[in-house]
Amino acid sequence: QAQLVESGGGLVSAGDSLRLSCADSGRAFSSGAMAWFRQAPGKEREFVAGMRWNADNTRYADSVKDRFTISRDNTKSTVYLQMNSLKPEDSAVYYCAARASLVVFTTARYYDYWGQGTQVTVSS
Repeated sequence: QAQLVESGGGLVSAGDSLRLSCADSGRAFSSGAMAWFRQAPGKEREFVAGMRWNADNTRYADSVKDRFTISRDNTKSTVYLQMNSLKPEDSAVYYCAARASLVVFTTARYYDYWGQGTQVTVSS
C-alpha cells in the first residue's frame, strides 16, 4: 500500500514562510496527479494546489495564487508546497493527496491516497 508522509508544519507569524513536504513510500505519485488540500475547524476541506506527476502544469486556488508554489522531485518521490506571505486565514491542517489519474481535480472525493495532515498556524 502507498503511504504519504507529511512534514513541515508549524507556528509562524503573518508574513512568514513555510515549506511543506510529502514523501511517498509507495507508488501514490507515479501514475497520476497530486495535490494539497487544507481544512480549518468548522469548514470543508478545500483545494489549495495541484499538478500532474509527469508534467509541470500547476493549478492554484485563487486565495493562494502568487503566494504558494507546488513542486515535485521525481527522484525522491516527494511533493512540496512552498508557502510565502502567510496570513492568519491560511491557518489549517494541510493534507497532501494523490490519485491514480493524470487529471487534477479540486474536489477531495476524487483522491485515492492521503497523508496524515500537518498543522499550520499563522498568528497576527
